[in-house]
Amino acid sequence: MVLSFLRTVQLARRTSSPLGRQLGSPSANKPVLTLFTKKPCPLCDEAKEVLEPHKKRFILQEVDITLPENSTWYDKYKYDIPVFHLNGKFLMKHRVDMQKFEDQLTKLELQNDGNQ
Repeated sequence: MVLSFLRTVQLARRTSSPLGRQLGSPSANKPVLTLFTKKPCPLCDEAKEVLEPHKKRFILQEVDITLPENSTWYDKYKYDIPVFHLNGKFLMKHRVDMQKFEDQLTKLELQNDGNQ
C-alpha cells in the first residue's frame, strides 16, 4: 500500500501534471489526502464539500478505483468508498470524521513544523 503511494508520488514528480507541480513546489510539505472514489459517488462529492474549508492545509489526490491500473484498490474498496488515506495511511471511510481528520492533520503539521 505504501509502495503504491510512493510510486504515485514519484510518477507525479516526473510528470507535468498539476499534482506533480504541487509536490515539487514549496507546498510539498503539505499532507496529501488521497480520496479513493469512482463515478458516480454522491458520498464522495459530499465529503469533498465538507473538506472544502480546509483545502489550503492539504493536497487532495483523487484515485478512481475503476481504472485498470487501480484494480487492487477496486478489489479492496469497491463497497466502501469514499475511502481516505492521509500521507499513505488509511484514515477513514464512508463519511468524513472531522475530529479524526483535524487531529491527524494537526499532528502532521506539527511534525512538519518541527522538521524545518
